[in-house]
Amino acid sequence: MSNPKLELPAILQAHKRIAPHIRRTPLIRSAYLSALSGAEVWLKLENQQPTGSFKIRGALNKIGQLTPAQKERGLATASAGNHALGVAYAVQTWGGVTADIFVPETAPRAKIDKLRQFDVNLHQNGRTYEEAHQAAADFAARSGCLEISAYDDAAVVAGQGTIGLEVLADLPETDAIVVPVGGGGMVAGTAVVAHALSPACQIIGVQPEASPAAALSLQTGAAIDPYDHEPTLADGLAGGFGAVPFALAHDKIAQIALVSEIDLRQAIFTLLDREQLIIEASGAIAIAPLLNRSLDVAGKTVVCVLSGGNLATAVLRDILNELMDSPNDLSSFNRLTV
Repeated sequence: MSNPKLELPAILQAHKRIAPHIRRTPLIRSAYLSALSGAEVWLKLENQQPTGSFKIRGALNKIGQLTPAQKERGLATASAGNHALGVAYAVQTWGGVTADIFVPETAPRAKIDKLRQFDVNLHQNGRTYEEAHQAAADFAARSGCLEISAYDDAAVVAGQGTIGLEVLADLPETDAIVVPVGGGGMVAGTAVVAHALSPACQIIGVQPEASPAAALSLQTGAAIDPYDHEPTLADGLAGGFGAVPFALAHDKIAQIALVSEIDLRQAIFTLLDREQLIIEASGAIAIAPLLNRSLDVAGKTVVCVLSGGNLATAVLRDILNELMDSPNDLSSFNRLTV
């Protein structure tokens, strides 16, 4: 793969292109997390996007630049769910292109139900994202359509980077942005923006311990994709760290924090209990290192990107039943009243 390039002007242009079709999501201050961490903690509510996830940003930017000839070919993509919704939304927005979307058979029902509301060809293949991705690649090879990556594409990364533009425009004093990391589109785009506009602002990624591909990639000096991950509630973050995000941002990411599955469940519970926000595991993970005290941000202004809210009702029910019946697990949380 040739060296990908992405600079601030391309992200500014992406924001101009997609702004009419997205919501400029709010930043809200969390009194609870601020008191807990000794920092000024703000939450970027990407769960309020039309599809419930930040992924529409990258999909809109990529598909909005397709030529008539590319649209004529059609497109295929693979996703754990949120990128699929982003592509479906972008296809509906821009028009003139047919989309075949491949998701694992294990994709959350909340995301599948939303996908069925769009005029796309939905395929459920395999048990993991990697298997769905292979099915999409095979389909593209047979049909001659354009395959669009969920993260390994500079145009997609540019779209996701518009989150960083909004954060630094709304809260220029931000010292650190905590970003969920899967394939790496959002963390790479945000890192490019911060490096250009606010070099002192740290970009901190968070991954589940069950799928630490980005952390391992930064340690070894090469992108690891695919990655044979363990099961995780953060299905949208499972799998490899892309070559394009790695090339663009490996030297711009301050650190990658890893959190447990218990941490993920407590993060979901805390956001509902303290902020009245329903956030899926792949988004709630951003606050997990603040809850478990593994990230020291005392005295700083910190933005946690809550990347999506497509949480299955059954998962939420199980977490509520588990944690509300286990007060000892939350004793450190419950002692703090703000």
